[in-house]
Amino acid sequence: MIQVNQLNKSFGNKEVLRDISFSVGEGRIIGLFGTNGAGKSTLLKVIAGLLRIDHGSITFHSHPSSIEKRSLIAYLGEQDTWYPWMKLSDAMDYMKDMYRDWDHEKAQYLLNFFQLDKNERIREVSKGTLCKMNLLLTLSRRAKYVLLDEPFSGIDPFTRREISKAIVDDFVDEGQTIIVATQEIEEVEMLLDEILFLDQGQLLLHEQAEELRRTNKQGLLGILEEVYAHARM
Repeated sequence: MIQVNQLNKSFGNKEVLRDISFSVGEGRIIGLFGTNGAGKSTLLKVIAGLLRIDHGSITFHSHPSSIEKRSLIAYLGEQDTWYPWMKLSDAMDYMKDMYRDWDHEKAQYLLNFFQLDKNERIREVSKGTLCKMNLLLTLSRRAKYVLLDEPFSGIDPFTRREISKAIVDDFVDEGQTIIVATQEIEEVEMLLDEILFLDQGQLLLHEQAEELRRTNKQGLLGILEEVYAHARM
């Protein structure tokens, strides 16, 4: 379980996250939603241990250890982190050497599933192909928690469907907890167990996805639009 308690994070005088508290259990798919600048990417980076918090706490199985985070979390960020001259095979070798939970068989499966060529150089591929490469490198770890920051950004609907299937297959196979930050609400709606909705650094909503749909009798996009409008009143 991940427990976030009264989390605060600022950059200079700008408060990005304010008193964020929630807990995430094992074996769940969570959608992290919000407007641009709501704090989604910052929250994922803080959970992943890439940014220090100002106040509050984050614990994993009751152990707030940075070593624990590295062994439990696989993080896919928005920005490319690989050298352009590298081949996909180079990046795969790097991950294999860096992480003990690297799963070679899983990497080969995703290589075939996404129809990727491991000899292609990162600088020579399309954005959609690069997205698939990054997802392969993230999901090929047997990490307990997977954090995905805008995995669908700027790619076509067909590739989005492939990625959605890969996420679900990975979840089903491994029983991992996956947190997906995305603007593509309708693309992931039917995958989700829980919803986190941020606005201006505050957590406005944390609910079970199915319960929200049942009680509101509409899709998540409409529900979140109503929550957002109410917060602006």
